[in-house]
Amino acid sequence: MNKQSNTYTIIYVVVLVVIVGAALAFASMSLKSRQQANEDNDRRRQILASVNITPAEDRIQAEFDKYIVSQIVINEKGDSIGSDAFGISIAAESKVATDKRQLPLFVCSIDGTTKYIIPLYGAGLWGPIWGYLALNEDGSTIYGAYFGHQGETPGLGAEITKDAFRNQFTGKSLFKNGQFEPVVVVKKGQKPAGDEDYVDGVAGGTITSKGVSAMLGDCLKPYKTYLENLRNK
Repeated sequence: MNKQSNTYTIIYVVVLVVIVGAALAFASMSLKSRQQANEDNDRRRQILASVNITPAEDRIQAEFDKYIVSQIVINEKGDSIGSDAFGISIAAESKVATDKRQLPLFVCSIDGTTKYIIPLYGAGLWGPIWGYLALNEDGSTIYGAYFGHQGETPGLGAEITKDAFRNQFTGKSLFKNGQFEPVVVVKKGQKPAGDEDYVDGVAGGTITSKGVSAMLGDCLKPYKTYLENLRNK
């Protein structure tokens, strides 16, 4: 075949594309299990971060198994409907009506005390935001928090990941005067209209701060009955 012809060029390009495509597909399939393992490990790291545990990279799985003593999946009525909380996609469940959601809950034991970790998922300015909120065994007082984001602006909305923001949640309560009131995020120097506990939002990150506040309300309210039952034990 004439290597200077258009036919040869087209055939050469097609064969090259097929070979490269097949190689990339094979590499993707070969690495898929490793990628999934890394994603799962990162989720475990985030869950542990909500209770202020920061293990070395090679100890994440072991520390998760040590501190997370059980997993529960409940419904809005507070009934247990499963035990694989890690297998629940909170992003998918956040799009479902609250009375239909599967609600994952991680039970953590630290120094003989029990903590309940609730996953969170919402929308920031440029993309999804998420987090984990850890409660003391009274089902009301916040022990710790972790927040993450996909594309918030460094120095502005991305500040929700910093200790200065998330540490504000420690000691806040989800119940005020016997009523369930998720913590809200407000502009620094302001107070909420109601009686609920609050934290200061990120300076220059108003929309992201509002996203965190909305996420807390949307994701925590379905757990109300379960948390009330903990308070009444």
